[in-house]
Amino acid sequence: MSRVYNFSAGPAVLPEEVLREAAEEMLDYKGCGMSVMEMSHRSKVFQEIIDEAEADLRDLLQIPDNYKVLFLQGGASQQFAMIPMNLMKNGVADYIVTGQWAKKAWQEAQKYGTANKVASSEDKTFSYIPDCSDLPISPDADYVYICENNTIYGTKYKTLPNTKGKILVSDVSSCFLSEPMDVEKYGMIYGGVQKNIGPAGLVIAIIREDLITEDVLAGTPTMLTYKTHADAGSLYNTPNCYGIYICGKVFKWLKKMGGLSVMKERNEKKAKVLYDYLDSSSLFKGTVEPNSRSLMNVPFVTGDKELDAKFVKEAEAAGFVNLKGHRSVGGMRASIYNAMPIEGVEALVDFMKKFEKENA
Repeated sequence: MSRVYNFSAGPAVLPEEVLREAAEEMLDYKGCGMSVMEMSHRSKVFQEIIDEAEADLRDLLQIPDNYKVLFLQGGASQQFAMIPMNLMKNGVADYIVTGQWAKKAWQEAQKYGTANKVASSEDKTFSYIPDCSDLPISPDADYVYICENNTIYGTKYKTLPNTKGKILVSDVSSCFLSEPMDVEKYGMIYGGVQKNIGPAGLVIAIIREDLITEDVLAGTPTMLTYKTHADAGSLYNTPNCYGIYICGKVFKWLKKMGGLSVMKERNEKKAKVLYDYLDSSSLFKGTVEPNSRSLMNVPFVTGDKELDAKFVKEAEAAGFVNLKGHRSVGGMRASIYNAMPIEGVEALVDFMKKFEKENA
């Protein structure tokens, strides 16, 4: 069977080149006689894999020396608790709620201290990013939290919020490495890798060193303390070895492609193909305000649930899979991460035009 165009929001499409390389090394990684899936995380060979992955990520994002890179487990959802446990020194944090995941993070933080919702776009079903230039930031807030790209609703911050001197914590799960970032503008960046970087089961956190301390919420488990993982080079316990290995290959692929500014150009070009069609179509409509549109996740609807279902079914039969929108919003969503080639987006638009003609 030939490969389909996979528009899944995550676990998502990976570069074919990376998958082929991993397949070649499946039984024997570089002559060591075993698969990365079988090797000890304490071995010299695996230490080289994790060191190289970190070095390439640092290179791609130009991560300053005073930031630690941690390879963690538990998904982005575990970070919803880990962040307040480790960073809420005054017991106060401000949250900007622009989607389901930011909302869940805000709700979780309430278990550990005062979590203020200082802005939200829930009034219009999270279809825009609110103006964050002058928010009621709490004077004693330990951090301001955002989810930078909203996978479900297809919105993205174009300007970071004015945190009035407070550190910014950002969940970048679905836009990680899709464009350059200025790491120094954040106290912490983290993301589940299964959308834009690697296989499910791994979270990468980039945290400024002064925020990693023993001064954590009383009762915080050893495994949920950033210092535990920072001091052990992400090897306190057995990490997701295979996930780190694949991410390392994706970092090399990104460097080979020309780095993050080249990826940004590619991603803008891809997204333009789809948004231009949605803006001109009389059947399909995008659901996001134009100035908040994500380059990674593009939700759209026909306005008729039965027609939406028909479209998803026919698209799948034609080799365009995972276009069904998130269960909480319905409609359709095309996730067009780094590894989705522009040919995939162009072919999807051609299919949509055909469907529009047949169902106008």
